[in-house]
Amino acid sequence: MNARIETAFNRRHTLALYLREAKYEFLRVLRTPAFSVPTLVFAPMFYLLFGVLLNRGNAGAASYLMATYSVFGVIGPGLFGFGVGLAMDRERGLLTLKRVQPVPALAPLLARMGMAMLFAACIGVILLALGMTLGGVRMGPAQSALLLCVDILGVMPFCALGLLIGTVSSGSGAPAVVNLIYMPMALLSGLWLPLKMLPAVIGQLAPLWPAWHLGQLALKLVDQDDGRPAWMHVAVLLGFTALCLWLAQRRLQRA
Repeated sequence: MNARIETAFNRRHTLALYLREAKYEFLRVLRTPAFSVPTLVFAPMFYLLFGVLLNRGNAGAASYLMATYSVFGVIGPGLFGFGVGLAMDRERGLLTLKRVQPVPALAPLLARMGMAMLFAACIGVILLALGMTLGGVRMGPAQSALLLCVDILGVMPFCALGLLIGTVSSGSGAPAVVNLIYMPMALLSGLWLPLKMLPAVIGQLAPLWPAWHLGQLALKLVDQDDGRPAWMHVAVLLGFTALCLWLAQRRLQRA
């Protein structure tokens, strides 16, 4: 009986540590509007320009760009939240400090991932609202819910990539590294404009990018993907996530 009580107490204590870490991460983001505001408005701003104003009356283009810009938007919190944030924490010695505290090793990472998923949900909702009110997009409740799920769950591979970047870059160099990966990958994956408008070789190489696979999952929900099966894209994203986490773990063990 005493063992059961002790086990229950330990579980509650561990859960409290995870929740406290999530609370601190939430407060940290609230206190840094220079990160949170651009992250939330960057993709919607581009969608308003290219998906609504420049394609007025073209519901097909508005649907395509709503799906791809939602993916473009949710990649940012994963890359910047982990890549830049972790690199700065590592450089300041905060990771070393947390290792000697009674905090589960996964708690800070899960807190950052939860915050990235919250940002992804907000960005997805904003783009859905803009697309369905200003862009003439027509989507049912089930399609909208599935697109939000793709956005929210799709942030995880890029959290893993951001984690890897954060383990190999310095705090000052991480923003440049993230931008060098983020912007070209978005363009070459067809997230800014359809790949058919770019040279053919870019379309042939697009499956090399994880963002392309996530974009194809989103485009499948508006019937504008290239027709490849969803399971293939999911498998690639899962494999990419596992590889990045494995490399990041090896790097952290050596640090």
